[in-house]
Amino acid sequence: MAEITPLLVRDLRERTGAGMMDCKKALVENGGEMEAAIDWLRKKGLSSAAKKAGRAATEGLVGVASGPKVAGMVEVNAETDFVGRSEPFQNFVAEVAGLTLSVGDDVEALKAATYPGTLHTVGDELTRLIATIGEHMTIRRAKVLRVESGIVATYMHNAIKPGLGKIGVLVGLEAPSEIDALEVLGRQIGMHVAAAKPEALEVSGVDPSALHREQDVLSEQARASGKPEAIIAKMVEGRIRKYYEEVVLLEQVWVHDGESRVKVIVEKAGAKLTGFARFHLGEGVEKAPAADFAAEVAAAAGTAHPTTTGVGPKD
Repeated sequence: MAEITPLLVRDLRERTGAGMMDCKKALVENGGEMEAAIDWLRKKGLSSAAKKAGRAATEGLVGVASGPKVAGMVEVNAETDFVGRSEPFQNFVAEVAGLTLSVGDDVEALKAATYPGTLHTVGDELTRLIATIGEHMTIRRAKVLRVESGIVATYMHNAIKPGLGKIGVLVGLEAPSEIDALEVLGRQIGMHVAAAKPEALEVSGVDPSALHREQDVLSEQARASGKPEAIIAKMVEGRIRKYYEEVVLLEQVWVHDGESRVKVIVEKAGAKLTGFARFHLGEGVEKAPAADFAAEVAAAAGTAHPTTTGVGPKD
């Protein structure tokens, strides 16, 4: 029997996409023979995950979890909304969200963490889930917020169950006031963030490249008026203030009354808004065009697509 070395286990994992523990077991069961171990994994349906890695995963769920003075959020993607509604997938997202509270928001660290209730890693559990359900899945991103005093509130827009949905928000609030009052304010701010989509907490946090681009555009628009440069500078300054009101959370108009600024609402509550995060499922991920199912069937059968032969059904 060949020695079951870590290198051998890694090689089998790379060839099959199966979990580390499954690869080790496959090698033990087959005397260290690589090809026999591959066949063993295939027979048990555990070697198919790697084949699915190239598929676009833009559906899935956002999950949030919270503890004293901390909250975490993850986005786990799958190929179809159907998977997002399945209990095994929902349980996985909830468990990984809970792990962020102790592990943090580094995705690779999360994958390497022990999956609750098992002896294997989160990455191995994900691989098993992929093999079982038959879709490509990925832990796309995670975020953790902490406060010294106060709370980190969570908000899930249109939650399918507690802590799971498609738009999640974290809000860090520091204050010596009652926790219940902060929870209410935090949820209201979470609803605001979900709707208003701010890009920065305060003016100093605005992306410099985005600001410069906006200034260039506004300057050219102002010059088209033919006014003197001194007037143009004033016009640009006023429009940049308007820009801040659109993208900076503390400068935005409070969606709940349409009048106050968010910073005024927070100040009146005797609190300090220290940070926020907003995950919208699939945001920024390019979706692949819908598959032509007839073409796929034709290709599998080795025949021409009906629309290319002129013999397909007519409208």
